[in-house]
Amino acid sequence: MVDSKKYKVRFIPDNLSIEVPAGTDLHRAAAMAGLELRSGCGGEGTCGRCAVLIKEGQPQVGQGNLGAKYRREGYVLACRTLVTDDLVVEVPPTSRLSEHQLVVDKIGKREILAEQEADPLARYPMDPFSRKVFVKLEPPTLTENASDLSRLLVKVRGEIGREDVRIDLDTLRALPETLRQGDWAVTATVSDYDGNSEIIRVEPGRSDKPAYGLAIDIGTTSNVVQLVDMSTGLIIDRRGTYNRQARYGDDVITRIIHAVDNKDGLKQLQDAVLETLNELIDSLLSAGELKPEDVGYVVTAGNTTMAHLFLGLNPKYIRLEPYIPAATTFPIVKARDLGLHVHPSAPVLSFPAVASYVGGDIVSGLLATDIADSEAVSLFADFGTNGELVLGSKDWLVTCSCSMGPCFEGGGIAFGMRATPGAIQRIKIAPRLFDVKLATVGGDNPRGICGSGLVDSLAKLREAGIIDRAGKFQEVGSDRRRDGADGPEFVLAWGHEAHGGRDIVITESDVKNLIRAKGAAYAAIRSMMRSMSIDSDGLDRIFIAGAFGNYLNIRDTVEIGMIPDVTPEKYQFIGNSSVKGARVALMSKKAWATAEELARKMTYLELSVDPGYMDDFMSALFLPHTDLTQFPSVGR
Repeated sequence: MVDSKKYKVRFIPDNLSIEVPAGTDLHRAAAMAGLELRSGCGGEGTCGRCAVLIKEGQPQVGQGNLGAKYRREGYVLACRTLVTDDLVVEVPPTSRLSEHQLVVDKIGKREILAEQEADPLARYPMDPFSRKVFVKLEPPTLTENASDLSRLLVKVRGEIGREDVRIDLDTLRALPETLRQGDWAVTATVSDYDGNSEIIRVEPGRSDKPAYGLAIDIGTTSNVVQLVDMSTGLIIDRRGTYNRQARYGDDVITRIIHAVDNKDGLKQLQDAVLETLNELIDSLLSAGELKPEDVGYVVTAGNTTMAHLFLGLNPKYIRLEPYIPAATTFPIVKARDLGLHVHPSAPVLSFPAVASYVGGDIVSGLLATDIADSEAVSLFADFGTNGELVLGSKDWLVTCSCSMGPCFEGGGIAFGMRATPGAIQRIKIAPRLFDVKLATVGGDNPRGICGSGLVDSLAKLREAGIIDRAGKFQEVGSDRRRDGADGPEFVLAWGHEAHGGRDIVITESDVKNLIRAKGAAYAAIRSMMRSMSIDSDGLDRIFIAGAFGNYLNIRDTVEIGMIPDVTPEKYQFIGNSSVKGARVALMSKKAWATAEELARKMTYLELSVDPGYMDDFMSALFLPHTDLTQFPSVGR
């Protein structure tokens, strides 16, 4: 007999309560209560990241990938635990989604960025996609009886110097009253759409507000929105948070599977990213005392899968050989068609992609650098679940993508987490004594370890002799090195030092996952360099993009063999290059044309059919590498 009852679930320490039908899993119940839990596997029970404690009540507990130690402590997986009783559930910090440490430009809020030499917009003429135009019309008479629209179009065309001007239907509907309310003096917002200039808003009188636009990075992990004054290029404000699609899986493959295998999966994923973006947009508008109608243009950049999910396109064949996306160039759409909280008629532009696994975020990132304008041979690297790489100069560009797995974003690591408060991001291990000093995001007590901390730990464990070049733990005569429930491990923080009272450890299994991830990245770099007959000495510059890259210690990242061993001066951290490129495109039509050309110009290298890639990968599964001549600065 089916249990048709409803049960109350209370989540602590948040004290959030929700009543749900019997058989609802705790992961879904938490989301219904407004509490987002981590889910690297999309609810399949394989990632072990949504562990919670049952404090009261008797649920139906299913099987999943949860270590014996955690089961003994009473933890269960939220995604595999069904509500069959009234429950009190404790959610530990390591199982929560929360705001990330986001990389933002270090600028004053009121600076005009185009005047800064380092600003990529300085390389392009200011020719924004949206502007405001003040015009005065002659009132109609019995003898001068042209229509309201005809009068407006003549004036606007004259002001902007273009004949291909049209008007949005909703704006036309309000036009007669607006003209007369302004006594025939109005301010028109003109946004470019489908090769034409379109009047999307008419305000009575002279508006004292500029035209505003949004530059958006739709990342797999995080979403960032910049509010831009389109008369100056000024970033007025910005917001960022985690992508709520993470409730359906941490990586693009898991999300594609959810979109394909569930009846409403694609809509759920599209709704999740729109919910995230609209929350950020609402916050920006509220802080600036603006209305949605004040924003007349949007430019987005994201990887190929994120672009598909944002626009509601079927991503099924991105993950199936031969890995073909529905599109690599995307139509301009109106905000109303997506439900973005801006002017309903505002055009929404999405950066073109190159291939299934090299997307618009990489094209946008290149636009934010001068790689395609320079004689210098440059490497562009954005490390995440996928490593996306570009090698080239103004004469040629080669690109590829490799699967690194989610470990540097906290997935598949015993105490892995994203760069949220309490995440260990720097480590020092004293030789012989094996004392550990830690630095965490925000200076909080340790909760877990994020990507930059994992790189640090791998390098420091090897330097201290705790692991060998293959990643195997050695006997070192310290109580920090012990045998845990899941094999050898090293204690980074004792329970009395850590948030939650549990020892924070890195295990031999963690180390193996990290070595595979760094090996995939370096092998991809080597494959590209080999295809163009270039060695490390031939690299003039290396750009490291993204939030993870921005906090890397270059010396340690070379030490583990993840990036080429070149002089540190050749490395440049460029932060969130995706949103930077989106802002450049928002402010310059020439920049957007350059982005379209860059996407066409890049030659995509498919590593799965490159016979040398697997050899490169196997050679990279040591610290730093089997061929030590490639890392001359690293001690043996």
